Amino acid sequence: MKLIIHGGFFSESSTSQETKKAKQDSLAAIVTEGHQYLQTHTALETVVYVVALLENDILFNAGLGSQIQSDGKVRLSASIMDGSNQHFSGVINIEDVQNPVLVAQQLLNYDDKVLSGSGAQHFAREHGFGYYSPITEQRQAEYQAKLNQQENKGTVGCVALDANGNLAAATSTGGKGFEIPCRVSDSATVAGNFADRYAGISCTGVGEDIVSVGLSVKIATRVADGFTLQAATEKSFAELKEFDGFAGIIALTHAGEIYHQDSHPHMVWASFDGNLQVFN
Repeated sequence: MKLIIHGGFFSESSTSQETKKAKQDSLAAIVTEGHQYLQTHTALETVVYVVALLENDILFNAGLGSQIQSDGKVRLSASIMDGSNQHFSGVINIEDVQNPVLVAQQLLNYDDKVLSGSGAQHFAREHGFGYYSPITEQRQAEYQAKLNQQENKGTVGCVALDANGNLAAATSTGGKGFEIPCRVSDSATVAGNFADRYAGISCTGVGEDIVSVGLSVKIATRVADGFTLQAATEKSFAELKEFDGFAGIIALTHAGEIYHQDSHPHMVWASFDGNLQVFN
């Protein structure tokens, strides 16, 4: 049983060492709690549980503390994928909910598994997800000052391998900040979040770059074709490099390979496979 998580990118130039340490400590605590949860739960249940914890952490750009779009609103996207049956569900640009990953989980029970905008919000309300504002004082201040957000790209994600050898992945984002309202990121697509019986991958970075290269599903396909996880990732990142794409991934395979890579350091991540590892 193994678990790896990420919290988007950390900018050495714009983030304090105190914030970096806080993120390290938080990721360590969450991945440890998640691995304990994995002992008695499936990979799918675990990735949802862990990403909800990340969404509730003000340090990360997903759920609470998400970036504000150019019209002053926060719109969230999240998805999950069960590698055992390749069922995918997600929400895109949903507003005023606390945990978009939990709404995505609810959608697994429906034929229409990906909803956007007001339709996603209406579905959430019908299923007991109450009003919640994810805007923090810090994000509001950043928005009012129209700060340059290019160094604050971030998303959260989790990939889990359970006791039965099943994989699952979940990814959630609050966007990049000041984008055109209703811009769609990679996080609720198979480019940014994918799992099958061979590999599970969660991405972070510039959504348009990740979608352009089909990063997550491309890595998984190469693993299915016989590549090692590292080789599949490196080949896919070489294609990303052709247009200087900005991305990071965390990944697991059914054989227990665990890997992470980023094109522009430093992605924040942590893993637990009996031993705790945290980015530094």
